[in-house]
Amino acid sequence: MMMTVALLVAGLILLILGGEWLVSGAARLAARLGMSTLLIGLTVVAFGTSAPELVVTLDAGWRGGDAANLALGNVVGSNIFNVLFILGVCALIAPLVVNLRIVRIEVPIMIAASAALLWFTRDGLLGRTEGALLFASLLVYVAFTLWQAPRADTTPDHTPATGLAGALLRVLAGLVLLVVGARMLVTGAVQIAAQIGLSETVIGLTIVAAGTSLPEVAASVIATVRGQRDMAVGNVIGSNIFNILAVAGLAAIVAPAGLPAPTALSTVDGPIMLAVAVACLPIFFTGHRIARWEGAIFLGYYIAYVSWLLLDAAGHDAAGAFSTTMLLFVVPLTLLTLAISLWRAWREHGKQTAL
Repeated sequence: MMMTVALLVAGLILLILGGEWLVSGAARLAARLGMSTLLIGLTVVAFGTSAPELVVTLDAGWRGGDAANLALGNVVGSNIFNVLFILGVCALIAPLVVNLRIVRIEVPIMIAASAALLWFTRDGLLGRTEGALLFASLLVYVAFTLWQAPRADTTPDHTPATGLAGALLRVLAGLVLLVVGARMLVTGAVQIAAQIGLSETVIGLTIVAAGTSLPEVAASVIATVRGQRDMAVGNVIGSNIFNILAVAGLAAIVAPAGLPAPTALSTVDGPIMLAVAVACLPIFFTGHRIARWEGAIFLGYYIAYVSWLLLDAAGHDAAGAFSTTMLLFVVPLTLLTLAISLWRAWREHGKQTAL
């Protein structure tokens, strides 16, 4: 037991250290290249922190059989976790200012990618051709993002090449520490969960699903604390785009017979992922910021989602009543609140235009 606790503590330390190195290195890299921290967050940080999802999903897809059933679940679960938990926690720490580019470009792309994945898996399979289309879309997105990079509102820092190499090395070292730390933390948590009698299903639905997103948690929280809030938001949205277009796309390509999509993916988890992506648009649009109360809503929804997963996995009688309450009361109330916020923002914009 002591070794397991030591594994947990060591993993947590590596996550904190790796997140600090990644964020500081990415900020320096942005300055050296004349790119905004937002674009660095959308690309280098977002893609790098998605390394655990990429490794786990590719391995599951390559092995095929029962292992392939975990691939899409990992992608969908990670995307739900990224928006609801990570943005929720970060907004509670400090209100997050959302760059207009994310509202106009990245969020619509995330919504379109989520809808495409849901449409492609409607027949219970994400085929190789569909996976290739997703991955090709990522290449187009990256090319477009890099094409816009020189237009960032920063001036390149003309320092010797050693400065650029040092910043890049710090980013890579931070990514390595994040991946290793996440693996150690997940391993320790799974061992403890097994020792106290939790089933493998519950462990997979909670600890492992959230565990592959721990690098995103560490990077975004540390970026928020350091005041790099563009990087925090860009990391989450960029990771979600990468998870669908690259992780799911590549896994479908390497899988012997494509990736199987369990029924729950198209009926429950997939629609939730899409709804979470769509919910970002009005929240991000109202004032271009995520307020603390909106972060609290996101975090509350994630807790509710995990609670439903646990109740459903355990076959508890309360699962049906819980989901009914969410659908008939909590969700409509939240939509009404967001609609009022959107209406107020529209009225305020109208007054400013009239002046």
